[in-house]
Amino acid sequence: MRFGVINITGLVIIWLLSSYTHKHQPKVLTFDDFEPHLHLQNDTTYLVNFWASWCTPCVKELPAFERIGEEYRHQKVKVLLVSLDFPKQIESRLLPFLENNKIHSEVLVLNDPDANKWIDKVDPAWSGSIPATLIYQMGDRTFREGVYTYEELKQIVEQKIK
Repeated sequence: MRFGVINITGLVIIWLLSSYTHKHQPKVLTFDDFEPHLHLQNDTTYLVNFWASWCTPCVKELPAFERIGEEYRHQKVKVLLVSLDFPKQIESRLLPFLENNKIHSEVLVLNDPDANKWIDKVDPAWSGSIPATLIYQMGDRTFREGVYTYEELKQIVEQKIK
């Protein structure tokens, strides 16, 4: 009987661990599949950050996005982290990075290697460098290359949610 309890407990632990991993597994999308995330027409403010785990300035600003996402989680504010990491490195690099850095925002992996076809669709001013962030609500759009601070993000979000 004791052996059965251990097995059930072990199965529950394995299930919980696999649920956690599955829940946080980023979706891999082509740009065509991703593009609707750039044009949602509702009263939510979207912070769409293009980044990669190998990009030092990107990693520097991630805590600011996480903090904004946490502070505004009960309001109509959504942080979407769009990883430009290589899809082959999701298991070996991206997932450990997300776990080690306690990233809770939604993460999508953009798997569309011909960036010249889609960069202008994100914003015509984008040179392609990262980090890059699109902040929008309905037709009101702000795009910027470079690092945001928490204070800058908070100011923009506060203006948009008024």
